[in-house]
Amino acid sequence: MSQCPDLSLRAHQYQIGTMKIQIADLSKPAKVNLFLATLALCLSFPTLASDLPNPSLTPGAINPAITQQNIHQTVCIKGYTKTIRPPANYTNKLKKRQLREYGCDDLNPKHYEEDHLIPLSIGGNPRDPQNLWPEPRNSEWNAAKKDGLEFTLYRMVCRNEISLKDAQVAMAANWIEAWKRYVHSNGKRHGHRFGHVD
Repeated sequence: MSQCPDLSLRAHQYQIGTMKIQIADLSKPAKVNLFLATLALCLSFPTLASDLPNPSLTPGAINPAITQQNIHQTVCIKGYTKTIRPPANYTNKLKKRQLREYGCDDLNPKHYEEDHLIPLSIGGNPRDPQNLWPEPRNSEWNAAKKDGLEFTLYRMVCRNEISLKDAQVAMAANWIEAWKRYVHSNGKRHGHRFGHVD
């Protein structure tokens, strides 16, 4: 049985955790990107499994309080994510449980960051376990590298250069492919500096 979602032309919606995205609602480039990112994920799953979350355990989940209409009153306000971030005791307990669920050989929690697949800065759900996973700190595609993408997409969403939904889909479908597209494309980086906004 394939772990890949059906993104054929006959598919009408894509589910990220509890959020159902109507394919018809996405822009044409977003549809193509979603299809290509999912295809890349399906083809490379065995080699990237440690750097990408298992989509059956961590498909991503959005915060229903964040919408395209209210981003400038919520996520685009400096410091907003600090007001909704779950406490460390919650994420540390979840990290230990998920390390076992993921079947990790290395169970040292210090080697992982319990990270939001869809960052809080672009409307990711703060406490839903379907949006959190133990992301490796010591790999090519590590937590620090994902931070660059999070900041880039956050800036693009707040500048209305990409829709909130398209940014969420890019992160949930395959954040590594999204990094290659938005952070490092044609040898250039979008934006000047990376911060940590999640």
